[in-house]
Amino acid sequence: MADDTVKLVLASASPRRLALLEQAGLSPDLLNPVDIGETPQKRETPRAFALRMAREKAAAAQGAPLVRALSGPVHILAADTVVAVGRRILGKADTIEAAARALKLLSGRSHKVLTAISLVTPDAATRTRIVETKVRFKRLSRDDIDTYLACDEWRGKAGAYAIQGRAGVFVRHINGSYTNVVGLPLYETVNLLTGNGFPVHYMWMHGSGDTLA
Repeated sequence: MADDTVKLVLASASPRRLALLEQAGLSPDLLNPVDIGETPQKRETPRAFALRMAREKAAAAQGAPLVRALSGPVHILAADTVVAVGRRILGKADTIEAAARALKLLSGRSHKVLTAISLVTPDAATRTRIVETKVRFKRLSRDDIDTYLACDEWRGKAGAYAIQGRAGVFVRHINGSYTNVVGLPLYETVNLLTGNGFPVHYMWMHGSGDTLA
């Protein structure tokens, strides 16, 4: 008997993206993070970089053995979040020195947070969206920076901060989607899924494990 259960794959290891999807009433059937190079190309803009990363993550997940083994219609969702000051991309901080430099750069000024989402549909089409939010930080004191670095929330975060954590007190103003800054813009993500045939409202009623009639 054919399995016509609609599947959702999240191509991310981010607990924040998973929590946001679950907040929207969607539980992925499979988490399939991918390991790809995340170095910007020469003269690549933050927007182009985020879009390329999201597309490459979705494509890599599409060819992953666990994803290929799934039966029935499969939607693959990937995302990439970039923090930028002008054309300068602030990557994921992996050392305390890199985190300190990022926080000093963000202090007292506005920056952009861009999240690109890429969806591979069951018919192998790729759909993308990008969302931009402007965030302004207060001027950070030395104590602000030193104590934030000590709490370790910066590690592995684009721009060296997580708005949903202690760094939320640094934010003077936000213009745009809050969930975008956390890592997955829910309005755009759910609309992208719905517009490409994923039964979001059915999942709200019945959960992700049921078979559609």
